[in-house]
Amino acid sequence: MRMFLTLPVLLILSLSTFVQSPNDLSKYPPLPPVRRHVQSQTIVSKELPAADLTFSPHFHYVDSQVANLYGNAIAEQHLFVKSAGAGPVQAFYWVQFEHFLPSNKYTYDYKLPGTTDIGGVPFVYDIKAFLDYQSDDLSDPRSDSAAMATLMARHHIAFPKNAARVRMFHLPTKDLRSELMIIYGEVLPPKVSATTDGIELNTASSEFAKALFGRAMQNLTIRKH
Repeated sequence: MRMFLTLPVLLILSLSTFVQSPNDLSKYPPLPPVRRHVQSQTIVSKELPAADLTFSPHFHYVDSQVANLYGNAIAEQHLFVKSAGAGPVQAFYWVQFEHFLPSNKYTYDYKLPGTTDIGGVPFVYDIKAFLDYQSDDLSDPRSDSAAMATLMARHHIAFPKNAARVRMFHLPTKDLRSELMIIYGEVLPPKVSATTDGIELNTASSEFAKALFGRAMQNLTIRKH
């Protein structure tokens, strides 16, 4: 996954989000605990945003963790999957609550083609398809994607090799220093167009993109507190 941030001088740069590797542990303070809790199919978030995120019973909750993203931000990750057992999952929801640390002045800024609203919570989103999704998305071993892959490996599961995904962002604060990211992904059908770096499905396969987005929305409900 690639993130975007705005520097104080208003230059917009691309940033890969990183997690601390074992060699970096001495550089950063201890990680905070997971702040959201899960009740059955629901992630209960008291802030940023204050909302309940409920997932279809077709998906089961796997685990959560907190990662330091290269000393710039803290990310709390949660994972729901549809899986037949060990190995690549059939579909997944990757949920990430993230905020920049006080040591910087970065802000989030996304230029994505789609907008939607789930239970009164606005999102921007894009829809892409990837060949060898694991290789492309995990190319930086310190990325938040790599952290999620590590969480999955602890449970003997993995991202689909070829995947289509809907990636959504909600910015809950006016200072644009916090975000909620939700990625819905599933196994890519053989006949759907894809590239190693990700092809925009709304252009390449619009009917499939519409159906994929529909499934992402069908299995997720958000209720604001």
